[in-house]
Amino acid sequence: MPGHSEQLDSKISHTVAVGQLMESTAKNIRALLAGAPSDLYSRAVDELVSATEWQELNDRFYRTLSFGTGGLRGRTIGKIVTAAERGNARDNARPEFPCVGTNAMNFFNISRATRGLVAYLHDWNPDEGISAKPKIVIAHDPRFFSKEFAELAAKVASENGCDAFVFGSPRSVPELSFAVRYVKASAGVMITASHNPPYDNGYKVYFSDGAQVIEPHASGIIAKVNAIASEVYEPLPKDRQGKVAMIGKDIDEAYMQRLETLVLDPTVIRDAKSLKIVYTPLHGTGSVIIKPMLKRLGFNLEVVPEQDHFDGRFPTVKSPNPENAEALTMAIDLAEKEDADVVVATDPDCDRMGAAVRASVGKMKLLTGNQIGSLLAWYRTRTLFDKGVLNKQNASRGVIIKTFVTTDLQKAIAEHYGLRCVETLTGFKYIGAKLGDYERAIPDHLRQNYVDLSEDETRQLRLEHSSFYVFGGEESYGYSGADFVRDKDGNGAVIMFCEVAAYAKAHGKTIDELLDDIYSEFGYFAEKNGSLVFEGAEGATKIARLIKSYATDPFPEVLGSKVTSIRNFETDKIEDAESDQIPKEKMLMFELQDGTRIAVRPSGTEPKIKYYLFAHRRPKKGKFGSVELNQIKTEVKEKLDRLWDWLRRDAQSRLTK
Repeated sequence: MPGHSEQLDSKISHTVAVGQLMESTAKNIRALLAGAPSDLYSRAVDELVSATEWQELNDRFYRTLSFGTGGLRGRTIGKIVTAAERGNARDNARPEFPCVGTNAMNFFNISRATRGLVAYLHDWNPDEGISAKPKIVIAHDPRFFSKEFAELAAKVASENGCDAFVFGSPRSVPELSFAVRYVKASAGVMITASHNPPYDNGYKVYFSDGAQVIEPHASGIIAKVNAIASEVYEPLPKDRQGKVAMIGKDIDEAYMQRLETLVLDPTVIRDAKSLKIVYTPLHGTGSVIIKPMLKRLGFNLEVVPEQDHFDGRFPTVKSPNPENAEALTMAIDLAEKEDADVVVATDPDCDRMGAAVRASVGKMKLLTGNQIGSLLAWYRTRTLFDKGVLNKQNASRGVIIKTFVTTDLQKAIAEHYGLRCVETLTGFKYIGAKLGDYERAIPDHLRQNYVDLSEDETRQLRLEHSSFYVFGGEESYGYSGADFVRDKDGNGAVIMFCEVAAYAKAHGKTIDELLDDIYSEFGYFAEKNGSLVFEGAEGATKIARLIKSYATDPFPEVLGSKVTSIRNFETDKIEDAESDQIPKEKMLMFELQDGTRIAVRPSGTEPKIKYYLFAHRRPKKGKFGSVELNQIKTEVKEKLDRLWDWLRRDAQSRLTK
């Protein structure tokens, strides 16, 4: 009689032969089971095979997770939870064990990712002349299994010869980025899936510069990971292992002291004492820093009590994403009750911030990521000129960085003030890489202790010898106003936005009136984002088909306007404003004769294809009047709505060909 494993292998072979399982699925199942540390994996797979859940098996095993724009990210709880995974947990509680699969966030992939990272550091450090033991900082958000994943990563790192500095309780992405540089670590790991649904988790890797890994590190790390077939390993002898140290309050205080320097004009906060702010961390890490920080700065703050505690279920929202209106409902309700001026919200790992403001008509109004970023870019640029930090002589050293799919209003603001506007691919890691370039451009003898210098000192060095980073952001609600953090910073964004709100209040304006002033001067820029969701292995195929279709069969015109140029970021050689070559990525950008712009790209973190639509109208002379501006807003909105309808119909047509 064949044993259980032989029977399971026979079933798998049969399902591949009859087309129920993909070849890659079977290959990955066998690889996982061959290195399994217990029978949990085989029991979970056997359950799914016995239940003929082929789609679930394909989704879990058709590939092995690879680094995207956000590192590793995937389901940590399957669409179908097996009895083996449920373990001793109640039906309505978190399963005892994470989702079994090579395409899932679980102990298997955490172990492999950490060992791959450690192996890369052991090779990299000697090549760079670094003899010290590698150091890794590890933080986690409050998601399901995040704490366990962080503990496992620390254990694996130390047993493989790295010192691990671990936050004992949830902390934000930007604080992890700050901490990597503060303790002079070799790398950092953040266990998070940002604002994804509760069943997801992820593993972000940061390098010694505090920024998410880019090439060549990304490929080097994943090559090391892919060489590891099993999560079982032999720890190094005790004398060669690293230590595990807990960190927390000391890093919090150092980070908060640096965040204070983001305030450019403290007088506007004092002059707007009646400003009322409502904040929600959406059950995430933002409350750790933002609550004490805003109080320290003198802001009048209310926090949504129901959302002011860690909870990986995110029970009060459909999605913990501050981009979505629904996520801000409770905060807006509290703002209405308290007659507050501003609502700010951060996602669970606190790298993104959304906002709503009391409009001139008296009701709360949501702002888009492009509008928030443009307000911040304008205010910070103008104030730095007013304060004399920037002037006509040094303006050329000032830089605003935005992604290609972020509003061109920020480019118009930069050009008006004589700053450079540098565009990057989507993913704040590319903005982080630029900040690293600007630091390295400072003469060696002046930047030896750069990370230990004050903000005033580093600012002076950048203005005299390199490039001064004024502001950076993405349309997807990520912003940054200084280089002491090398990722998007929800903590810093809240501080910067509250200062803008205080400025508006002190000048007798609402935020939307201030935004209209900007539109009147620089032009009305409007954007519309859309996406089509295709989940699982079949969905990934559809997304790939669509992207290929746009490249091989582009539309010649849209709604009567001819396509005048197409940039294919995967095949074309594209350089930024500083003559640096843009890395290859699956994205296409279409420029239309009427000035409209369309960008299409697959998401690096979610099962969707994203569409970005841009339209604008510039004043021919002087400024737009209020009546003219309102008419333009209506016309442009209708145009973008028609364009999105057309693109959706065109996509469905392409998929049926």
